[in-house]
Amino acid sequence: MRILFCTDGSRISFNALNNFAKWSKGAIVDVICVIDWSFLPDEVSIQEDGFATSCANVADSILDFAEKEISKSNLILGDKIKRCGESVDSIIEQSERESYDLIVVGSHGKRGLRKWLGSVSREVLNESVTSTYISKHQNTAKRILFATDGTDNSMKAVTQAIKYINLNDKKIYICIVLENPNLLFLEGTLDSNWFLEIEHQQNIHAEKVLKNVKTKLEEYNLPVEKSVILSGMPAEKINDFATKEEIDLIVTGTRHKEKSARHFQSSISKRVLDITSADVMIVK
Repeated sequence: MRILFCTDGSRISFNALNNFAKWSKGAIVDVICVIDWSFLPDEVSIQEDGFATSCANVADSILDFAEKEISKSNLILGDKIKRCGESVDSIIEQSERESYDLIVVGSHGKRGLRKWLGSVSREVLNESVTSTYISKHQNTAKRILFATDGTDNSMKAVTQAIKYINLNDKKIYICIVLENPNLLFLEGTLDSNWFLEIEHQQNIHAEKVLKNVKTKLEEYNLPVEKSVILSGMPAEKINDFATKEEIDLIVTGTRHKEKSARHFQSSISKRVLDITSADVMIVK
């Protein structure tokens, strides 16, 4: 496995690296630090007063610290990458050039991604076709939740997690959320028996999905601690369940509306990312 670790030198970004290392079976890690001058006003010259040299020195220090952190884990250092320019473009270009299996980034805060790991991280998520691991704070890396909907991409998320994540001795949870059919139509426009039949069919589908995921995990001798069918707003229900069970990592897939589009489409996955305090691995 080869990953791209994006860092701005913050503790939170290195928490992301350390959390991922606890889950990882082992990986080669390329580290990228981008010197982004786009925030400077036009009248400021980057060549004046040794500004460019100072920024380069800071980036070198960050990359050296990353090397030390990686040496303490089961990860293997690959390339140390220093770029000058717009952060998002630099990260996307690097990720596409080397065809990484995963991008690892940190997130500043529960209500979205901020600062360098703020708008930059959000745009990387939006633009990259690479699966992404997002971490918000250091955790125990003991409990994992597969949030599935039965689509090909959600099953791909399970398969990829089994391939790359060490799930031995972890507590594994599965959930699927059924959206209330009443939310899809105006009240009184359809017969209530029709809604009952829809709910019945939803539950049959959900039970089948949970069984398929459990069967896949059992093929690798990975027992499931709990599997549940939830009902309501998907992102909120996933977060509520994750909070109740003290989940450390949520794994989910995305739905691509346009196969040719390089775009992070799933509003549910994005909403989960915004509101949860757990780490999130989004498989594309």
